[in-house]
Amino acid sequence: MKTINMHEAKTHLSRLIDEAVTTGEPFIIAKAGKPMVTVTAYQPQHPARRKLGTLTGKILIPPDFDTMYQGEIIKMFEGEED
Repeated sequence: MKTINMHEAKTHLSRLIDEAVTTGEPFIIAKAGKPMVTVTAYQPQHPARRKLGTLTGKILIPPDFDTMYQGEIIKMFEGEED
């Protein structure tokens, strides 16, 4: 990995970044000979893909799921009491 001094990095930053992206080789920027930062090409991380059907047979949804407790819910919204 090559080391570039701060002044040279400021002067040639676009070229240095292009090289890092093209070659995949990171470089170090130093100040007064002391390494300060490492510059590497950005590697996007792809989110993990979900597998469909992993809970098949493990969860039971009742056939009346969309109408369960419908009467009680309507009473709560309309303010009716038992």
